[in-house]
Parts: sequence; structure tokens; C-alpha cells
Amino acid sequence: MTMVKAHVSEHELVAGRYRLLDVVHRETNRVGWYGEYADDSAGTRPCLITRIGLPTGLGEEDAHRAAERVVRMSETMARVCPGRVATVLDALAEAGSLWTVTEWIDGLPLGQLIEQRRVFPHARAARIGLELLDVLEVAHGQGITHGELSPGQVFVRAHGPVVVTGFGLAGVALAPRLAAPSYASPEQARDERIGPAADLWAVGAILYTMVEGRPPYRDRDRPEATLKGVDRLPLRTPLRAGPLGPAIQGLLRKDSRERMTRPAVRHSLARVLDEDTHGVPEPRLRRAYAVERVAGPGWNGRAVAGGTALAVIAMTVAVLAATGQLPGTESTSSDSARTRPTAPSAPPGEDRADEVTDVPTPAPSPPAASSPPAASAGPTPTSAPTPTAASPSATAGALPAGFRVFRAQEGFSVALPEDWTRLDTTRTGDLAYRVTFGAEGDPRTLAVTYSERVGPDPVAVWRDDVEPGLRRADGFARIGAIEATTYRGYEAADMEWVVDVDGTRVRTFGRGFLLGDHRGFSLRWTTPAADWDEAANGRALDTFLSTFRPGSA
Repeated sequence: MTMVKAHVSEHELVAGRYRLLDVVHRETNRVGWYGEYADDSAGTRPCLITRIGLPTGLGEEDAHRAAERVVRMSETMARVCPGRVATVLDALAEAGSLWTVTEWIDGLPLGQLIEQRRVFPHARAARIGLELLDVLEVAHGQGITHGELSPGQVFVRAHGPVVVTGFGLAGVALAPRLAAPSYASPEQARDERIGPAADLWAVGAILYTMVEGRPPYRDRDRPEATLKGVDRLPLRTPLRAGPLGPAIQGLLRKDSRERMTRPAVRHSLARVLDEDTHGVPEPRLRRAYAVERVAGPGWNGRAVAGGTALAVIAMTVAVLAATGQLPGTESTSSDSARTRPTAPSAPPGEDRADEVTDVPTPAPSPPAASSPPAASAGPTPTSAPTPTAASPSATAGALPAGFRVFRAQEGFSVALPEDWTRLDTTRTGDLAYRVTFGAEGDPRTLAVTYSERVGPDPVAVWRDDVEPGLRRADGFARIGAIEATTYRGYEAADMEWVVDVDGTRVRTFGRGFLLGDHRGFSLRWTTPAADWDEAANGRALDTFLSTFRPGSA
């Protein structure tokens, strides 16, 4: 354990080895950062760094014991519930704050998803609720109460159940609800001894928030005022709960003895899933442009007559980018980069020339997943972007031989083969553009699309908006399922397909991701289908995904 004396701000080091890079979630008294730390065996590795304010007047010895408790509880939960609870690498105290460092979770905080989508479909909320019950059942069987469960402590992944953080924080200095008082149970608000029923209340509050878009008890100016409201005010009747209503109302009963039991909640949520036999999707934003529009704001496209196979495929479709379902967790060759976007674009109207940068790298292997990310707070929707080139460390940490970084005048950057250039650029006013890269005589292309009119659910858009247009192409066939994932910490979706172009079977991998405020990027990699499995093509795709840095546009 380490006691940190000095104040630590963003981009500085915590305990001399943990660097804060990008805020990923905030709650009343908790902030989480995407960060990195120096690992003696693997260089720099990503991590999740969380700071929680401690009660005023807490001594160093008590803070030190709190940090030890977090680590000890993490070890216990990792043993009894592997893969479902974040592994705590370190816990340390600064005067007034408790810091926890966990391994990077390849997903998004549920609180961030709620902010982005506002409300969840009932079946999706029920599934997350059941996954939380799985973790709590194991914890309660060990006599462990979480006590701090909230949307900021639940990380949602694309492939696999949710991951829970925050075990061991409850009861630090005997203070009720350190971080998110609006999710406290009434017994916590009264500073009474808590047990499993307090966690079940939190599950009910989380379900309420997912379907209503706001917590059952709002945050007030002071945590004490919030806790008083939880204890004394009646529950705001949920308006959108639908089939989840009985579980939510049963979990949010003030008297813990009357609260719905875990088996009863499980049965109620499972019934919601069983009744969702047709997988009814959540409401989506109205389509801004039709599928036929080339490089339109909805990232939809159409095939164009004539030209080479590259030109036809480049104009066939553009990807809408972000899933409102589950962010990803499984590391694949198509998602080797786990960092967050950094490079903003040029201001509107500024004509900035493309720039190609040589990067001397002797190793011909693809970038590793642990490449150190660039320090950034990410794109800011409300502020005017400024032209900033991506840093070499962010884009070119371990490029294969024969690649160099290309910085486009639009603001994004990506490592490309040395002989590749910009082949085509299509724009729709200031709302969208698509840039296609390749080389003469090379049958492969990479298309980068940006739009300011993307919707909230890329899986549904791939399926409902993009794929119907693709089906009109000769020989179209989708490869596998459309998969929700994450990319650089943002929600994303992948789709692969093949079509016949001038007698040649070509295959495309598309990934889109959402920056927020209806803005998003997509990357589309196309090769002859017969050459898809060549090692050079796999290395190229890994390099594109690992080195792409979007502009905020």
C-alpha cells in the first residue's frame, strides 16, 4: 500500500506510476479514469483508476486500512467469482481520497451507457439485472455485501456478462454511501447496519434508472440531502417500466424486510426475457438519410455503376457506428487497440494538407494491445476543434515494417502502407465525409467515414438500414452475426460481408464507433475474398485498427 501526499491532477502520476489519461465516468463522489501503469514485465499497460473522496477528518491509518480492505475483498471475490469482478491491482490513499487501480475492463460503465442512450429496452435491462444477481448471489453466499453498487460500478461488455467493481468500499469510516448516494438504500441513508437487502435495493434502483433515464431519487446539492430524500420521500412512480414494474417496485420497498427476495427477482426478470421472444429492438432515432444516398449523414451508401472493383466497393456502403447493446470484452485481431481517441480535426473550412510521417520501426509485428495511449480527454462535442496531429507515441508505437502514419487534412490519422495514398474523397456538406485509401495495382482499400448524423444503435442500423441496400449487390452474403463491441472505449459494431464485383469475389470488414452527440466514424477494409486470410492482410487490418486516431470533427 502507498500513502500519497501530493495532490494529483489529470496527466500527472499517482504514486509515481499510474498516469491518468481520460475520464470514463463520474458520480457524486467518484471519478474513474482510463489510465496506464508501468509493468516491469510488459512495459506500459492500460488500467482503470478510480478516485473516491473520503470523509473529512479520516486519519491516514484509517485510510490505509480502507485501502487494504479493498485489495483483500478483491482477492476474495476474484477467487469465488472469477471473471465477473474487476481485479484490483493496487489501492492507495491521498489525504482526502482513496484511489483504486484495477485491470482495464474492456467495456463501458453502465452509467455512461445510460447517459448516451437515456433508456434501455426492457429485455436488455432485465439481462443486466440477472447478471448482477449472479455476482451478488456469490458475494452474499460468502457473507459479503457490496454496499456501493451503482451504474458507475457496473461495466457492460459485448461478449460476456457484466463486470462489477467497488467491492470493499462499503463502510469506509462507517460513512453511508461514499460515492453514489442516490443509489443508497433507506437503511444506508439512516446509517444503519446493512446486509444483502441493501444490494437488492441498488439493483432495483439501477433497473429503474435504465428504463426511466434517471435514478429513483435525484442527487441534491449535498450527499446528506440526497440520503434524506431516499429515506423520507416516496418513490417516483416509474412510467416506462412495463413488464419490469413488479421487480422494480418490489426491490424499492423502504422496509428491507418487505423487499423482494433474490429468487423472486430472478424469476420476474427471467420472465421478461422469456416474453421477449421476438427480440423487439429499442426505439431508434429517425433515419436522417435514405440508404441510397452516397456518404450521407447516416453513413449509408449505394453501389455506383462502372469503375474498378475498388471504386464499386468503396461506394457500396458506409457504416453507422455504435451499439446500444453490449460493449465488448474479447480481444480479437480486429480489435487489438484498447486506447481512447485523441486527435481532433481541423476547424470547419480550414484547408490543411495531408501529412505522411515516416516511423522507423524494425519489428514487423502488429501493434500490441498494451500500446500506451495518448493522453486526452476525448472529443468534446460542444467546443470548437483545433488542428492537432496525433502524437507519434499514440499512432506509431510498434508499426510493422513498410507502414507510416498518414495524417489527413480532416483531422484523423492512421498508419498506411508506404505506397498508399488518398484515392477518393466524398463529402455531404459539413455533416459527413468519406476518404478512401489504396494504391494503384493493389486490390485492397481502406475507407474512413465520418458523420454527424449517426443513430444510437449500430447493430440495428447494420441490420435494418445498411444490409437491405447491400442485398441488391450481386452475390451478397453476410459472414456471421453483426457483433456489438467496443473500440477505444466507445460503443461499436462490426459486420463482415462478401459481394461479387466484375466477376471478383470481394470481402469487407466494417467497424463503426460512436463519439457521442450523434457523431461517429467507421473503418471499412476490403480485399479480394481469396486473399482474405493472407498474413499481410491480417497485419494490415490490425495496424489500421490499432493506429487510427479520430478527429472530433
